[in-house]
Amino acid sequence: MPEPLTDAEFDALAAKLRELEVALEAQLDSATGDGKPVALDTAIGRVSRVDAIQQQQMVKATRERAKGRLLQVRAALERVEDGDYGDCAKCGEPIGFGRLDARPETPLCVTCQSDAEARRR
Repeated sequence: MPEPLTDAEFDALAAKLRELEVALEAQLDSATGDGKPVALDTAIGRVSRVDAIQQQQMVKATRERAKGRLLQVRAALERVEDGDYGDCAKCGEPIGFGRLDARPETPLCVTCQSDAEARRR
């Protein structure tokens, strides 16, 4: 079982979350190309039109992933403020520093995350 976070680890992860929030907000602010449909009467050719539609869908999917991650980061920052950060939202056990360092917004320990993924299959 992982050890609870030290004060230094907690502070480092909280700072990382704040930086991640700023980076994701900037990414969402700078993303372009997802709002305009590809016009059928534009003379760009069939293959180019398919490429443009594909590009549009990729930008949209990237924005949706960034929005979802931003929501997770903000929820983690709320846990920081509440003093609950670093504990699994399901079982209450400490989440390892390595896991939080890799994905600081995660609310679940490895075991609970694995269980949740197994249920989705």
